[in-house]
Amino acid sequence: MGFTTLLDIIGSMIIGGILMSIAWRLNDASTEKTYNYSGELSLQQNLKTIVEIIEYDFRKIGYCDVPGCLPDTITYADANKINFYTDLKPLNGVANMDLVSYYLGPTSECSATPNPRDRILYRVENNATPKASNLGVTQFRLVYMDALGDTLDVPVADPNLIKTIEINVAVESVAAYDTLYSHAIWRQIRMASRNISAR
Repeated sequence: MGFTTLLDIIGSMIIGGILMSIAWRLNDASTEKTYNYSGELSLQQNLKTIVEIIEYDFRKIGYCDVPGCLPDTITYADANKINFYTDLKPLNGVANMDLVSYYLGPTSECSATPNPRDRILYRVENNATPKASNLGVTQFRLVYMDALGDTLDVPVADPNLIKTIEINVAVESVAAYDTLYSHAIWRQIRMASRNISAR
């Protein structure tokens, strides 16, 4: 075996190693992209689900099938929690008052997920067992405005002053690829229920 044959073998080993390294990197990048794209799709679906529920409930603040049946529309309003009355299941001509609460749980409740920032958004009807699922919510923040559009301090001392609500929801993927979490934000500026002032 000659010197040139030995150089050919060493050269082919180096080229083979470079090609193998490129193939591994390509496989890793492909796996990362697939994981991130499927994670972002799941994230968008989670956000859409949360938004549909919140918008449906918040637009019904103060609604009752019998006009004027509710004593108050919003009973408690804080940056991360709201309690309000509405008629969730209207019965023709029958006053049916339902108390709905939304609040954000502590981060310690989601310790089973790798994301250190995700929290559970709770929805409670009539003081029943809270309904929740971990959809990757990292922020649920409410801003309240009066009739002039001025921001009210929280917790709002007099919920009757609330005329519009700004809703901010942020979600992140519950698991990440290489510590990179996908995130999405939804903001509803000045959501006003037609019945928010109804008494």
